Amino acid sequence: MAKKFWKVANDIINQSDIILEILDARDISKTRNKEIEDKISIVNKYLIYVINKCDLVNKSDLEKESKKLKNSIFVSSTEYHGFKMLKERIIILGKKMNKLPVVGVVGYPNVGKSSVINALKGKHSAKTSSESGFTKGVQMISTKKFVLLDTPGVVSYKENDEIKLGSIGAIDFSKVKDPEDVAYELISKNKDFLISNYDLECEEEDFLESLAFKMNYLMKGGVPDIKRAARKLLQDWQKGKIKII
Repeated sequence: MAKKFWKVANDIINQSDIILEILDARDISKTRNKEIEDKISIVNKYLIYVINKCDLVNKSDLEKESKKLKNSIFVSSTEYHGFKMLKERIIILGKKMNKLPVVGVVGYPNVGKSSVINALKGKHSAKTSSESGFTKGVQMISTKKFVLLDTPGVVSYKENDEIKLGSIGAIDFSKVKDPEDVAYELISKNKDFLISNYDLECEEEDFLESLAFKMNYLMKGGVPDIKRAARKLLQDWQKGKIKII
């Protein structure tokens, strides 16, 4: 399946004049796909980093990241922030090319590609879902100023790190084999924010146990169901219910 996704991604890159790589503002570095970026660089296409879910992070952190990553635009699909700037950037590039530009949209599953496309289009043309891998085939969507190509989320067959893929949502929370390992990866990097989001009082190593008690996820004998608590954390993270502000 991954190889089929790569064939589609390569076709999209070759067909497009401009590529939008959709990233998650909560973990920009992990949601960058260096293989795709290298392929785009080889064919000399214009790449714009579209950093989605910016409403879930601190503004000062965004400003720091914008200085590190050139050609980046921060957007929020839920608050419709940043899309005027993104449209203007695409239109200006199209005028320079003297054509109606074809804009490819790429990125890991569940970073919000279809939501970004809907915002660019102005109405729900691409179907959206919070379940990773929802977009199964390429969709071509026309606007007055540009044409959008939506691809399925791409995970390279070389990538098998469940902790990384689970933490960025490339593997759906319900399909992660070891949710506790992925959950502790998120906890280690976002402990204070997660404790605040769930209104807990605990140490990092006790987070899942405390969350299980709070959610009443208990097994026989009142033992906290750590795995269920871990899946709850992953579910909330992937659905954008947790802010790191």
